[in-house]
Amino acid sequence: MTQLSPHFGLAEFTQSQTAIRRGINNTPSSAAIDNLTRVAQLLESVRTLLGNQPISISSGYRSPGVNAAVGGAPNSRHLLGLAADFTCPSFGEPRDICLKIKSSALIFDQLIFEGTWVHIGLSPAGEQVRQQILTAHFKGGTVTYTESVV
Repeated sequence: MTQLSPHFGLAEFTQSQTAIRRGINNTPSSAAIDNLTRVAQLLESVRTLLGNQPISISSGYRSPGVNAAVGGAPNSRHLLGLAADFTCPSFGEPRDICLKIKSSALIFDQLIFEGTWVHIGLSPAGEQVRQQILTAHFKGGTVTYTESVV
């Protein structure tokens, strides 16, 4: 198994039940693996912030086929290996995780409270970081966002 950081391996970022069920290749490019290494380092910092509690990644890299199959945004940072969706049950609820990250000095591009999970993403190397914090609202098959964590 390829380790990206002390606590995160490549397999955690590429696992996809959707890819397995539908026979979709979810192998990242070398550029995406470089980005996933950056995300793994960010998640190491998140893990430390959360008291060194284990983090469970539910979605990391998504090939275009996987992204389409799960209804991901066409410009999702998951396509570039620049995002991860995760939980940390031993720390607390996703909202608590978002509030903890929000109050920290961690540098990220986007943090989204998604209800039952947390989305965190980075900007591509060399691009300005937004430090954008959002809450997702799911209704009738659509998603809207509000600023901050609510």
